[in-house]
Amino acid sequence: MTISQPDPPTPALPAFAAVVVAAGKGLRAGGAVPKQFASWQGAPLVRHSVERLLAAGAAPLVVAIPADHHDDAAAALAGLAVTLVPGGATRQQSVRAALDHLAGDEAIQRVLIHDAARPDLPRAVIAALVAALDHAPGAIPVLPVVDSVVRGSAGRREAAVSRDGLYRVQTPQAFRLDVIVAAHRAWPAEREAGDDATVADAAGLAIALVSGDERLRKVTFASDFESPPRPSPSKDHTMICRTGMGFDVHRLVDGEELWLCGVKIDHPRGLSGHSDADVAIHALVDALLGAIAAGDIGDHFPPSDPQWKGASSDRFLAHAAMLVHNAGYSVANIDVTIICEAPRIGPHKAAMREALATIMGITIDQVSVKATTTERLGLTGRGEGIAAQAVATVTRPTP
Repeated sequence: MTISQPDPPTPALPAFAAVVVAAGKGLRAGGAVPKQFASWQGAPLVRHSVERLLAAGAAPLVVAIPADHHDDAAAALAGLAVTLVPGGATRQQSVRAALDHLAGDEAIQRVLIHDAARPDLPRAVIAALVAALDHAPGAIPVLPVVDSVVRGSAGRREAAVSRDGLYRVQTPQAFRLDVIVAAHRAWPAEREAGDDATVADAAGLAIALVSGDERLRKVTFASDFESPPRPSPSKDHTMICRTGMGFDVHRLVDGEELWLCGVKIDHPRGLSGHSDADVAIHALVDALLGAIAAGDIGDHFPPSDPQWKGASSDRFLAHAAMLVHNAGYSVANIDVTIICEAPRIGPHKAAMREALATIMGITIDQVSVKATTTERLGLTGRGEGIAAQAVATVTRPTP
C-alpha cells in the first residue's frame, strides 16, 4: 500500500474577485428546484465551485441567482462569504448585474466569471487564468478538439471540418474588471451572448488561451446527478488510502430534539449543543477531516460563531465531504458507532445509513451504523449523554 505524504503549502494567488452565474432555470436536469440548487456529490451544485473559488482567494464573490429563488440560494450557500444579486432573463444580463455590483471598486483589478454548472473547478485552472491577466486583458480555459468534426444538415453529413485551431471553451473566464464591465455595458441588450469571451471579443479585447481541464465538464442532465461509479483497483495502478477517526459526546437534556445520523428520533430528551448536537455526524465529520489532515469540526464551524447556533449538522457533513472531494479523494467507506443506553438504535439504522449516504453523495453500501452500550457504566451508562465514534477511509489513485 502506498502511504501518502502531506501536501506542500499552496502559494497564495494574486488578488481577484469572482462572479458565479447561477440564475438559470436548469430545466434539462428536472427536479423541484433549478439544478444549481440541487444536491450533487453531497452538496448543492452551486456550492462546489463557490467553495473552490473562495478557497483560492476570491474576494469579493458575487453570485447571480434567479430573483424568485433567493431562499434556495441562501440555503445552498449558507455560511459562505458571498453576495447574492438577482440575475436577468439571459446569461449576459445576469453577468452584467453581478459586474455592476463590483464596478467602481478600485481595489478590484481581476475578475473570474464562472458557470455554477461546472462544479469541479481545479485550482490549477484558476491560477493559470489569474496569471494570464498579467499580459492580456482576458483569458479563457480551453481544451483541444480531438474527435473528427463534420458539418451536417437534415441528419446527413455534408463535409468534414478541419479541427486545427479548434478548441472547446470552458469557464471560469478571467478579465481585467474595468474592460469587461465596459464590454458588457456596450453589448446590445437584445442580443444573446454565449459566453463572456464573446462579449469581450466584440469590444476588441485580445483573449489569451490557457489549458482547461476535463474535470470542468458541465452538469446538465438528470443522469449527471447520479452517484458516479467507484473506481475499482486493478493491477495497473495502486490506491492511496487514508483513514481518520472521530469521537464526540453530548449531554442529554429536557426540551431538545434528538437527532442522530441526520434522523430525528422520538425520545423524551435531546442532545445539548451549539448546533443541533447530532453527536454521530459530529464524530463522522472529525473522521473525514482527520483522513485528509484538515483539522476538526471546531476549526471549520466554531461554537463561538453565532451563525452555527441550532444549525443542522448535515451542513457540516456535506462540507466535510466536499473537502474530501476537493483534496482529490473519494470516500471508500464510513463506520459509525453510537454509544448509549437509550434510545434503541436498531429500528433506525436503515434510515440513518440512507441519510448519511444522501448527504455525502455516496451509496448506502459504503455506510455502516452500529450501536452499543457501556453496560450501564459511565455517563452513557447512566443515561446522562450519548457518545459516538466514527472511522472514515478515503482513497485516490496514485499519480
